[in-house]
Amino acid sequence: MTSMPMVKALNAGLRRALAEDDRVLMMGEDVGTLGGVFRVTEGLQAEFGDKRVFDTPLAESGIVGAAIGLAMRGYRPVCEIQFDGFIYPGFDQITSQLAKVTNRHEGALTMPVVIRVPYGGHIGAVEHHQESPETLFAHTAGLRVVSPSTPNDAYWMIQQAIASDDPVLFFEPKGRYWPKGEVDTESPAVPLHASRVVRTGTDATLIGYGPMVSVLLTAAEIAAEEGRSLEVVDVRSLSPIDWGPVVGSVEKTGRAVVAHEASEFLGIGAEIAATVTERAFYALEAPVLRVAGFDIPFPPARLEKLHLPDADRVLDAVDRAFAY
Repeated sequence: MTSMPMVKALNAGLRRALAEDDRVLMMGEDVGTLGGVFRVTEGLQAEFGDKRVFDTPLAESGIVGAAIGLAMRGYRPVCEIQFDGFIYPGFDQITSQLAKVTNRHEGALTMPVVIRVPYGGHIGAVEHHQESPETLFAHTAGLRVVSPSTPNDAYWMIQQAIASDDPVLFFEPKGRYWPKGEVDTESPAVPLHASRVVRTGTDATLIGYGPMVSVLLTAAEIAAEEGRSLEVVDVRSLSPIDWGPVVGSVEKTGRAVVAHEASEFLGIGAEIAATVTERAFYALEAPVLRVAGFDIPFPPARLEKLHLPDADRVLDAVDRAFAY
């Protein structure tokens, strides 16, 4: 086990993928010489050369379009979208082409493309640099969408995503880039699309992914001091969702709160709440409740703490669940 922050874990995972497969390429704005704005690709160009780790023009549509062409020729490109809010110029290529090529060719042509997207809040950035667009891509058939919450998951999930023959949107919670965690470099804990119980409990289930998992764990710790036992499930994969651990936990506890930073309306939480209600209806003691960002554009940096769900808002939802 090695202790490292998520940014270093991602760097180590990318390095291993480059070393093990000559078809793997890294591309994006400033990923080469600079090593990425968050330094996730730092040192990779120097080690593997500028034909495998290279800078692109400031054109997200071009980045994704070039990656699609490279994948058609047998490469396994990994694109970095510098910030979450920059992905929209590439949205057409992702949803109209990347997501559809394999289906269009009846499975004969695969699209092993990974698109890395630093997303979410907690860094005090300006407009277009703090957003949560994951639902847009989880709703698009043909795309896989995942988000790690720990350095260990980041290390393994980026390698598993690169090994996938399907396109993967890899959402990295940039607010969790720097806290350290233990990384087991010998073997992955679970498959890429597996949900996982990260804290056991008996009274209610907290469900989240990416940046929200640490918030849910903090809420569970506070609740424990008050005599309430909360279970925490890290969904990890947003498309497809591994429902077994999610539904199993709610069947055990009878109550559920799902949380994410993205706006509540039509968010991932709505899909989780609906499916849990369908599959665990007779176990529920209260409706599945949601805690999310407000239905507004991401606010200026000084207001982000009011916008993003915290442990207090999660615990308020838990209290409401017990009031039914």
